[in-house]
Amino acid sequence: MEALRKFLAEKPLSERTTEEKRALCAMLREYMIQNVCHSGGHLASNLGIVEATVAIHSVFDTEKDRLVFDVGHQCYVHKILTDRLDAFPTLRQFGGISGFPNPSESIHDAFIAGHASCSISTALGLSRARTAKGESHQVLALIGDGALTGGLAYEAINDLGDSGEHVIIILNDNGMSITRNVGGVSRHLARIRLKPSYFWLKKAYRKFLKLLPGGAALHRFSHKLKTVLKRGFIGPTLFEEVGITYLGPVDGHDLKKLTYLLTVAKEMEGPVLLHIITQKGRGYEPAELSPQDYHGVGCFDPSEGLTSTKPAACSSAFGNAITELAAKDDRICAITAAMRTGVSLDDFAKAYPDRFHDVGIAEGHAVSMAAGMAKGGLVPVVAVYSTFLQRAYDMLLHDVAIQKLHVVFFVDRCGLVGEDGATHHGIFDVAYLRQIPGMTILSATRPEEIPKLLHEAIYSCDGPVAIRAPRTPASETIPLRELTEQPEITIVSYGALAQEAYRARQRLLSDGIRADFYCLDRLKPLDPGSIPESVRKSGRILIAEEAPASGSIGTELAAILEESGVSAKTILCDLGDDFMPHGSISALRNAAGLDEAALYQKAREALQH
Repeated sequence: MEALRKFLAEKPLSERTTEEKRALCAMLREYMIQNVCHSGGHLASNLGIVEATVAIHSVFDTEKDRLVFDVGHQCYVHKILTDRLDAFPTLRQFGGISGFPNPSESIHDAFIAGHASCSISTALGLSRARTAKGESHQVLALIGDGALTGGLAYEAINDLGDSGEHVIIILNDNGMSITRNVGGVSRHLARIRLKPSYFWLKKAYRKFLKLLPGGAALHRFSHKLKTVLKRGFIGPTLFEEVGITYLGPVDGHDLKKLTYLLTVAKEMEGPVLLHIITQKGRGYEPAELSPQDYHGVGCFDPSEGLTSTKPAACSSAFGNAITELAAKDDRICAITAAMRTGVSLDDFAKAYPDRFHDVGIAEGHAVSMAAGMAKGGLVPVVAVYSTFLQRAYDMLLHDVAIQKLHVVFFVDRCGLVGEDGATHHGIFDVAYLRQIPGMTILSATRPEEIPKLLHEAIYSCDGPVAIRAPRTPASETIPLRELTEQPEITIVSYGALAQEAYRARQRLLSDGIRADFYCLDRLKPLDPGSIPESVRKSGRILIAEEAPASGSIGTELAAILEESGVSAKTILCDLGDDFMPHGSISALRNAAGLDEAALYQKAREALQH
């Protein structure tokens, strides 16, 4: 760290030689590996973006120029270069710095970016604000890791090209599905376009014509002629078709070329796209060989690399269960949005390639396509993280639910997910799924429950069905209910948090306090069963859930009790009305008052009053 700190303190990157900056890149890679191996995080993508980030900071001043990341997990180098070198060891820890851009951390972070495909829209908004206020700073969108597969990016590209706003898009192509130009003429023209002399001549030619009478008209004519000839040879790029100047592709690890082209883009007018080719995991051999395994990592020994890439337990149970069911039912199809490995569909994809569909980062499309498949007589199962399903709410409502189509959703990573923080916690699906008419919501606490719930969702339910699965399941079997003769309090919970509630109940029992316990495995339609009768006896109910207060199960249960004429003291234990930060799940539950000790204490306080 000392060598890195000294290097950054001596003089700005803009005054450094290319060789000095190459040495910096080596130090940055080493520093990231040594820290991420302890904190966990997104490693491969950040190793691949080192040179590009150094080049950006050599040309632009992110204290005033606005750099928007997409996706945000490729921001580690930027954080180290912008006043967070010493704080970097706290990455993703409770009270430490976030693994994503966060303006509350630093003025150098222009915008929060946890989800994908939003950067060009955001950058265009920032640019229009700049224009409206008569300011002159630069606006950049760094988009990569598959974010260009999302439809929102193309909506923004279409508007940006028409706007004429000077926005620089840096397309970090590290293996995503972008069709490259082919053929000898294309390669030749690409090489010419990357030569400094090409840009110098182009700029001088434009200046010369401006000095001549009728020069502007001549420039317009020659530009149109060049465009016609170019299209005749190689065809237009998508970007140029909509009015965005295209530069590249260029080696994203060539500091000299990157710095030069960013300088050129900075001096241009209108929207510009610089296409860079990078290698995910660059500079760390294990990550270069298996970039998928090193995309998001936990703690590991950097000298040995990852010794295990075990999938999440509930995801693994789902992958096995759907593959087994598909062997007996050829109507079953699996759909995911760039999360094949995350939701453990690799085996399904190998066994049934014609029935597996990874649509890229396009959750809305995934859900609408599933609606069409269901309408056509198939049984589509959409596997998606809770936080990303939010992006398809409109399709859930209009394309699936209105027609009562039988689409099954495996909603993974529900509840608090830990170190990825506010943009990734799966805490909102309970509220937004429950308000959809006809939706059935099943809830798991442990992976062993997934096969049964999946079978039930496919064969015993009609219309849309969601199965909620936690990222970190309960470590012990939680009963659906355990009752006492004369309860003094009734405790209700669901999901992985049910374990904390159940343990709090066991502590009450050891104190000689009788407590009824309910673990809900169906959140909609919500059947209270014997809960009203239990509360009528106890006079107190504590409801614990990893969800916001608004739209919670607790508020519905309280309404049910009131409608049933049951008067009781109700203790709602939830996440309140705020976003949750990053940190370990245990630290977050403790901060929110949802761990075993806090729930036990709240129950004792209710009994005392």
